[in-house]
Amino acid sequence: MANKSASAKKRVRQNIKRRLRNKSVLSNLKSRIKVFKAAVDSNSDNKDKLLREIISLYDKAASKGVIHKRNASRNISKFTKSLNN
Repeated sequence: MANKSASAKKRVRQNIKRRLRNKSVLSNLKSRIKVFKAAVDSNSDNKDKLLREIISLYDKAASKGVIHKRNASRNISKFTKSLNN
């Protein structure tokens, strides 16, 4: 057995929980981005609401450590520019 010590077994359990949380956060973020891009392309009325939602999701993902803070900032800026153009 590779994980003999109790601390190693606990780390495995923690890693599984974190991986599932990260996967869920990223999946939700990606699906919201697809909806936002479709709204921008079709000149929908709810673009501002979707952008605020994306910004919130990016900030939450960065605060949880799922993505880096600068990555979140860069993508928020990119989507804001795409909305304004």
